[in-house]
Amino acid sequence: MIWEELKDSLIFTGLEAGTSDDVMKQLGAAFIKEGYCKDTYVEALMKRESEFPTGLDVDGIGVAIPHTDVSHVKEPGIAIAVLKNPVTFIQMGTDDETTQVRLVFMLAVKDPNAHLENLQQIIAIIQDTDVLKKLLEVNEKKEIIEIIREKENLL
Repeated sequence: MIWEELKDSLIFTGLEAGTSDDVMKQLGAAFIKEGYCKDTYVEALMKRESEFPTGLDVDGIGVAIPHTDVSHVKEPGIAIAVLKNPVTFIQMGTDDETTQVRLVFMLAVKDPNAHLENLQQIIAIIQDTDVLKKLLEVNEKKEIIEIIREKENLL
């Protein structure tokens, strides 16, 4: 389970960003600093997001799940950010529809076979709007971990 590996250094509350690229640069830099990803990760992430958008509107709550090819990843991980202000992401499956994102679940996938399993675990969390609302209200990294692990235990 990806949630067992949550680290404080990859969780952000009140993250300030003006664009989706800003979000990806900040979270991607944390992955690189922590040794999860190669220096090529951020550029690859932004390129993939432009080709395959990951924004989702979940009952009015904007969520994004950016990730990129395994060749840019050293170790698997997940970064979570609650944004201070909404940032525009292109909606998944479209070229031009947008959603205002406040929650970002960024994946560093090392094993291509684990990719779908990781996405399924994230989708299980984001399908619960009560959990999303709780995540938007927290100010502490530990609270994010507790909310997600509490939900995970119910799955």
